Amino acid sequence: MIGIFQRDQLYHFMQSLSLGELTQRALRIKLVISDNDGVFTDTGVYYSERGEEMKRYSIRDGMGVERLRNIGIETCIMTGEVSPSLKKRAEKLAMKRLYLGVKEKLSMVETVLAETGLSRCELAYIGDDVNDVAIMEEIAKEGLTGCPRDATIFVHPCSHYQAKADGGHGAFRDFAEWIIALRNS
Repeated sequence: MIGIFQRDQLYHFMQSLSLGELTQRALRIKLVISDNDGVFTDTGVYYSERGEEMKRYSIRDGMGVERLRNIGIETCIMTGEVSPSLKKRAEKLAMKRLYLGVKEKLSMVETVLAETGLSRCELAYIGDDVNDVAIMEEIAKEGLTGCPRDATIFVHPCSHYQAKADGGHGAFRDFAEWIIALRNS
């Protein structure tokens, strides 16, 4: 047993990288980028006549952010949405970066690298739908990628890991724990 993961659980969804390669990549990660809706939330949103009112967030996912921060890995959210509730959640989680209204996520990779001084091999990404595919394909070349258990089939081919939890119900935490377990293996 390696932490909470069995050795075979450390193997990824995409069967193209060895455990050794996954471990080496995990050791380089400095920033985990996440989509919001479908990863941090369960894809549901409550609307009223005033518009968006509320989204549900898992406290466990917040602990995943904290556990990564405790080992020197920062986190940020990149989403096509501009959501007041997301701004509050990112503030609560003490995220240094939040990218809102991003329709073409792949085009933001260079911005993230320039702002952080990191290289592609130091990035990880977790997403759940077609709007995440291009950035996941790019980051998967050198970094690590993952998706929630209930992610759409479009992201499976570019995911190194599929979480055991659904979006909004601990998927981010599961991805974080997978990275931590790889680093400790």
